[in-house]
Amino acid sequence: MNDLTARVRAFAEDRDWQQFHTPKNLAMALAGEVGELLAEFQWLTPEHAAAVMDDLEAGARVRAEIGDVMIYLTRLADVLGIDLVESATAKLAEAAVRYPVEQVKGSAAKR
Repeated sequence: MNDLTARVRAFAEDRDWQQFHTPKNLAMALAGEVGELLAEFQWLTPEHAAAVMDDLEAGARVRAEIGDVMIYLTRLADVLGIDLVESATAKLAEAAVRYPVEQVKGSAAKR
């Protein structure tokens, strides 16, 4: 993760884009990329969505959009000084307490 963060930071710095990479702008760009990812699944049946990577063209588009999402998320976290792995690990630990296996297994109900 550190290597990716450094590479994305260097990419922006080499182009003098850090001036545009405010948290607001990056969050908006991230939302836009997530929207493009969602568009790839919008009209698919659940079965087709589960098998999207079996289609070479659709799979390539999904892979590219996930890459864009990851890049913007990585850049946003870097600008805000957030360690993505630490943040995700903490969130997962909170979710484990909130959703104990013995109480929620097999249920999609929100708590």
